[in-house]
Amino acid sequence: MANSIKIHNITIINARNRLLNHDVMVQDGKITAIAPTIHQQADRVIDGTNQLLFPGFIDMHIHGSAGVDVMDATQEALHKMSKSLVKEGVTSFLATTMTQKIEAIEATLETIANFENNEDEAQLVGVHVEGPFISKNRAGAQPLDYIIAPTGELLSRWQQLSGHLLKEITVAPEVENGFEFVKMAADAGIVVSIGHSDATFEEVEKAVILGASQGTHLYNQMRPFHHREPGVVGASLVLDDIKTEMIVDFIHSHEKSVALAFKCKGPENIILITDAMRAKGVPFGDYDLGGQMVHVTQSGAHLPNGALAGSVLTMDLAVRNMQKATGCTLENLVAMSSTNAANQLKMSSKGRIETNADADMLILSQDLTIQMTIKKGKVIYSNE
Repeated sequence: MANSIKIHNITIINARNRLLNHDVMVQDGKITAIAPTIHQQADRVIDGTNQLLFPGFIDMHIHGSAGVDVMDATQEALHKMSKSLVKEGVTSFLATTMTQKIEAIEATLETIANFENNEDEAQLVGVHVEGPFISKNRAGAQPLDYIIAPTGELLSRWQQLSGHLLKEITVAPEVENGFEFVKMAADAGIVVSIGHSDATFEEVEKAVILGASQGTHLYNQMRPFHHREPGVVGASLVLDDIKTEMIVDFIHSHEKSVALAFKCKGPENIILITDAMRAKGVPFGDYDLGGQMVHVTQSGAHLPNGALAGSVLTMDLAVRNMQKATGCTLENLVAMSSTNAANQLKMSSKGRIETNADADMLILSQDLTIQMTIKKGKVIYSNE
């Protein structure tokens, strides 16, 4: 593959600005120059006329894709999943675990610690532990039998087992040891996301003071809004220190609920995720999720009792849906699909198109269809 790429005459979209009809030079995986015209020669020149250049999407919450799941705990599954994500524009993601017995979670963490991406795959940049430190009242598709109270000992052990790749933990702060755990995890530099939680507004406020900074899949499996008890939903919408994940498939949340969140939070505080499970990208049918049978149809992924069980959403569709629901700008879409996640994960070289940043970029048509995915300066997907 070529070591240098020049993208010619493309419109560059960042979270806070756009540059019309510019050239971008990439060398050895980094963006080295951005200008109206770059005369430097490159191994490959890509014509970007009438197209858009976005930073690569970052999915902070994804369980599986292409028939495999993070909890399969195999190198093969992680490679297959990573490879499948590039066609939807994902260049970085957090491999997300779910509530299972401790041995299964630890086997997964060890597998991730030993994983090395191939250059044609989305980059696994860390782990999001979703459960088992959650409320049984808001378990959703998380198996009740394996929900446990959080402990500092497990946090330390799991961080070591993961090769210090533990970047995000979903926790219900109101459970036993919850508030102490929130502070411990936040102090360790981990993004603490409030989710699968039955907390009151005041309990969420307390968790935020202790370091929680995010809400897991807004509206879903959290104490709903009531005008006399705003709950986790109300707190997520009005507290400025919480960024909110959103699954914008119009199954997990009504289109107008998406618009409401956008009005309350603004583009700088929303993070688009897929929460996808193994049935993404494969035919409808029955699939396993943590030992539970999930029936996947046009109307989503559901357990036999009707509970939603993740999604089959792609990130590019999430972006198009967000624009449809809100009429937001292209800059807003970049913030919500990459920049906000990069900032949460303290990845200063991702989620932006600027000199010295990683050359993780997407070429899109005007209708926001992925034309090309570039990761670290290599074209790893093209729809041609």
